[in-house]
Amino acid sequence: MQQPRKIFSIAGLLLLMLVSVSGQAQQPRFLSLAPPEGLSIVPIMEGWVANPDGTRSFSFGYLNRNETAVEIPLGDANFLEPAEFSSMQPTNFSPGRHTGVFSVTVPVDKIETEIWWNLKTYDLDALRVPGRANRAGYELDFILPRPEGSLQPLAGFGESRDISPGLLASIRDYPDSVTVESEVMLTVRTADISVRDSSDPRYTETLPIGVTFSKHQGPGTVIFTRHPDTVVVIKSDRGADPLCQGCRVSARQDGPNVVSVPGPEGLAKVYANFSEPGNYVIHAKVSNFDASDSSNTNQCCWTNVFQRITVTP
Repeated sequence: MQQPRKIFSIAGLLLLMLVSVSGQAQQPRFLSLAPPEGLSIVPIMEGWVANPDGTRSFSFGYLNRNETAVEIPLGDANFLEPAEFSSMQPTNFSPGRHTGVFSVTVPVDKIETEIWWNLKTYDLDALRVPGRANRAGYELDFILPRPEGSLQPLAGFGESRDISPGLLASIRDYPDSVTVESEVMLTVRTADISVRDSSDPRYTETLPIGVTFSKHQGPGTVIFTRHPDTVVVIKSDRGADPLCQGCRVSARQDGPNVVSVPGPEGLAKVYANFSEPGNYVIHAKVSNFDASDSSNTNQCCWTNVFQRITVTP
């Protein structure tokens, strides 16, 4: 009688172990969520453009995984190599992914030069990314029309100034004096030169041009206020699938720094208020993203223009 009792004891022990392991496997496991701040800003090389004059331009963007904007002044924590190309990278990094924020153009006699963007956030390890023109897969076709005719819009700061397309189309100085907390009107003139098939039902009406103003560089906060001439556009948002039946539709409104200009040309106006004295650079990204062949994700079609503003006490 000892042998069967011993077998039952071993079987009971194995069953107890099995139940114990099964219970542990069913214990809830909590996801390790990213903190809202304290994360690195990731520099990104979007690609390169072969310009008609033989030069090459490198397009750079970034990913800010923090929930708030991060400031990294030009210097040891935010610089380009070689140093001669370091000046136009942003110092203000808004949350999220930002595509094609600035570019660097390399002259013909330095066409093989690699442009390295170095970023160090907080006390974290520095991150760096190279701009290289020897990879065909990274070549951008901004100069050529997209499949349905989209091209980079023409743009420039000022109501009557010349306008042009490009990843860095122009950098201009604000003509008037500006003081802290004074309201400044900024104006971008723009035109969409895309040629689309008017028989296509998507293009029977002229598409609007989007203009997004943002602080690019500067010591203080810039608050943008909507100009009274700006048409407020309410957009519906169905999520990832616009054809989803029964999906909840929510309305959203762009911020005061985003202007929709009725095409094919017009003026985008916005008011800006500066919290501290110093030298600022305002960036305007001008796009025709309402076209089906133009978006941030396919690296077309937008133009970057900048305005330098000196703010006194």
